[in-house]
Amino acid sequence: MAPDPWFSTYDSTCQIAQEIAEKIQQRNQYERKGEKTPKLTVTIRALLQNLKEKIALLKDLLLRAVSTHQITQLEGDRRQNLLDDLVTRERLLLASFKNEGAEPDLIRSSLMREEAKRGAPNPWLFEEPEETRGLGFDEIRQQQQKIIQEQDAGLDALSSIISRQKQMGQEIGNELDEQNEIIDDLANLVENTDEKLRTETRRVNVVDRKSASCGMIMVILLLLVAIVVVAVWPTN
Repeated sequence: MAPDPWFSTYDSTCQIAQEIAEKIQQRNQYERKGEKTPKLTVTIRALLQNLKEKIALLKDLLLRAVSTHQITQLEGDRRQNLLDDLVTRERLLLASFKNEGAEPDLIRSSLMREEAKRGAPNPWLFEEPEETRGLGFDEIRQQQQKIIQEQDAGLDALSSIISRQKQMGQEIGNELDEQNEIIDDLANLVENTDEKLRTETRRVNVVDRKSASCGMIMVILLLLVAIVVVAVWPTN
């Protein structure tokens, strides 16, 4: 497996920081003896610029790895801690170079030793997670892959649940549509029945009025007949 470019760059950056600390200490020793140090000063300036560029490259590589999900969030946080500590060391070294901060030997005591290997405990990482402490790069990579696989399995399960919920929602929607159609049919039926009822009511009213008129006519006719009978009936 090819080495991770981030850790390769990180290791070389740590070596540059250690070299700068040694050069600053050497310069200070020369200055205390009254010796001139122009060459050392130029060398230290160049190393500081190189350190700055390396740190910028580490930031870019980390951002790319996190944004493209090449590493887990846990590993991203771990690398960010390493990077933050490098930035702090850069500031201390720059201050020491300008004779504004701690002596280089105090700074160098917290840097990585040149012979340190990637699998060894990292003195730059003050709060390394327990699950990655003491692991080599390949072991960490395997752990990351396992975590990613577990996350993928969880996402698949979540996707399956969401799909089932979506299907249930569609079925409920179809059922509601059918119920709405039934309700519309019932409303139309009720409206038609109500119209028929009003029509029949009007017919009954007409028949009642006609019946009342016929009754009145019959009564008048009977009265006329009675009058005629009385009129023509002989009196004794």
